[in-house]
Amino acid sequence: MTTFLQLHLLTAYPPSNPNRDDQGRPKQATVGGAPRLRLSSQSIKRALRVSEPFRQGLAGHMGQRTKLMAKALLDRLLAGGMDAAQARAKAEEIAKVFGKIEPQDKKRPEAIQGTTLAFISPDERAFALELADKALAGEALPTEKELARTVLRTADGAVDIAMFGRMLADNPDFNRDAAVQISHAITTHRAQAEDDYFTAVDDLQRPEDTGGAHLGEHGFGSGVYYLYACVNCDLLVENLGGDRDLAARGLRSLVRAIATSTPSGKQNSHAHRPRAGYVRAEIGQAAPRDLTGAFFAPVRGEDLFDASARALEKTAADIDRAYGPAADAVETMDVPKGQGTLSAIEDFAASALERQNA
Repeated sequence: MTTFLQLHLLTAYPPSNPNRDDQGRPKQATVGGAPRLRLSSQSIKRALRVSEPFRQGLAGHMGQRTKLMAKALLDRLLAGGMDAAQARAKAEEIAKVFGKIEPQDKKRPEAIQGTTLAFISPDERAFALELADKALAGEALPTEKELARTVLRTADGAVDIAMFGRMLADNPDFNRDAAVQISHAITTHRAQAEDDYFTAVDDLQRPEDTGGAHLGEHGFGSGVYYLYACVNCDLLVENLGGDRDLAARGLRSLVRAIATSTPSGKQNSHAHRPRAGYVRAEIGQAAPRDLTGAFFAPVRGEDLFDASARALEKTAADIDRAYGPAADAVETMDVPKGQGTLSAIEDFAASALERQNA
C-alpha cells in the first residue's frame, strides 16, 4: 500500500502582497461564502524551489525550468567552431526533445528559444550537451525517436521534478507524475484586500514647493493562512530511480522550506518573512484528506491563530472518529504553545520512508 506524508500548516502573514493578481492586488477567493485572501499553489511551489533549504540541501539535484536550452546548445556548438547556420540547425534538432522551437526572428536572427518552459533535469541537460559535443566531433545525431530516448528520462536525481512533476507535450512518454501536491493557501478567517495610497517627494524640490512628485496605490492584506501538502512517498522514491537517501533529503528540505519560505511579491515594500506557527505532519496508508473544512465557517475571536489551530485539530479528530484514523503517526509543532520543533518534524517526515517497509 502507498505511504503518504501529509502536512498541514498555519502561518500568520503581516500586511503584505506576496502573490498578486492581474491587477497587482492580493489574490482572493470566496470560501464558505466568506471572502478570503489566497496564495496560489504555483507561487508556493516556485517559492519552495528557490528557497535556501532546496538550493543548499539539494544542490546538484535541482532541475531547471527554461525555454533557453536551445541557446545553451547553440553557444556550445559555436564555441566549438561550428558554422553558425549548421550550429543553429543542430541545436534545434537536439532541443526539440524538450518542446517546439520558436521560428527564427528576422529582427533578432541570433535569438533561439523554445515555445514553452521545459522542466529539465541535470542529467538530461548533460546528455543534450554531450550530443552537441559529438556533433562537433563529426558524429551524426540519433534519429528523432532515438534522440528522445538518448536525452530524456522518466526517473533520475532531480528532486524538484520528482516532487512537482512535468509535462512534455511532444514527448509524453517522458512526463512525470507529481509526487507532491500543494494546495492554494487561504486565510482561515474573513479577509479582504486593502488599498494603500502613497506619495513620493522629489529630493530636488524646493522647500517652498508643496505636493508630491508621484501618486500611487497598491493593495495589501494580512491574515492566518492554512496550507496543505500531500506527498506520495512511494512515487517520490520511484521518480528518483529508487534513491531512498535522496528522497529522505528531499522530504527534509520540503518540510523546512514549506515552513520558512514564502512567495516574494512586494517583499521590498512589506518585508514579509513569516514562519509557520503550527505544523501538523501525518504519516499513514489511508487515503489522504485535507482539513480545509475546518475553515469553511470562518474562525472568529481575538486570537485568530489559536482559534485556527484548535479548529484544525477538532476537524482532524472529527474525521478520525467518523472514518477511522487517517494516519498511523502524527507529529505537531505549535510555536505559541511551546510544543515541538521543526527539526523534529523533519525527522518525522524522513521516517515515512522507513515506514514503507515496516
